[in-house]
Amino acid sequence: MPLNDDVLTVFGPARAERPLVLDSPHSGRLMPADFDAALTPEDLRDGEDCFIDELFRPAEARGIPLLAAMFPRTYIDANRHAGDIDPDLLDAPWPDLFQPSGKARLGKALIWRTLDDGRPIYARRLGVAEVRRRIDLYHRPYHQMLRALLDDAHARFGFVQHINCHSMNPVSGAMGEGGAGVARADFVLGDRDGTTCAPEFTAFVRERLSALGYEVKVNDPFKGVELVRAYADPAAGRHSLQLEINKRLYMHDTRREPNAHFTVLQAQLIRLLDDIHHQFAPERTDGRNL
Repeated sequence: MPLNDDVLTVFGPARAERPLVLDSPHSGRLMPADFDAALTPEDLRDGEDCFIDELFRPAEARGIPLLAAMFPRTYIDANRHAGDIDPDLLDAPWPDLFQPSGKARLGKALIWRTLDDGRPIYARRLGVAEVRRRIDLYHRPYHQMLRALLDDAHARFGFVQHINCHSMNPVSGAMGEGGAGVARADFVLGDRDGTTCAPEFTAFVRERLSALGYEVKVNDPFKGVELVRAYADPAAGRHSLQLEINKRLYMHDTRREPNAHFTVLQAQLIRLLDDIHHQFAPERTDGRNL
């Protein structure tokens, strides 16, 4: 049974049976009671990576854990450092660690200020206490669980591969990375310019997806953010790769429903996970498989 509450869910085994861990930090849709946003719950799903957790759910039958956030990305973004605060959103100076990533310029720091189309999420400024509460109750548990899954797999197998799973809009919005109105590739892989995983891992995933006829870009425009940065150490056998999937591949463009290609893509993604395992996980535990 999955570990399930209003913060996070772990689908599959509590301990990885392969040296592979998946996470979907932006698939949550349970709106916390204290959100107090100016937009409707449907509007607030604008930042959701719709169905990404469902696309990867069959991985649990392979013994691969899938960590998924239950809370919405627009409430607090698990793929940010806890100190990535947007000062323009607060009613007082932030007294704790301040570690900006540059996402605040897009309204998408730890707590989003705007949707992708530029609409403001709040008709107010947030207090320091409520931001701290969101970090304590939502952001920190998610990071602790991911770290625990990765540490356990690394201890058991000598290395671990982590795929940070996301989706992206077909065309960037007003506050989109890289500018508005940019058509996205089918897939974008992010390894922070080769720093979060061995180049062979990124190249292998790119080649497999390209062989299926998909357009794949690397670090353009998404390089990967906090969840691949924080837990990656390729020299120590810890490899993290961000995987962005274009929503048009698996869902309708006018409503939040899977399209006819959903099951095809799902099968292809699970086959990709099998290929990764067969390529990089022979019977070795010295951490030098990559």
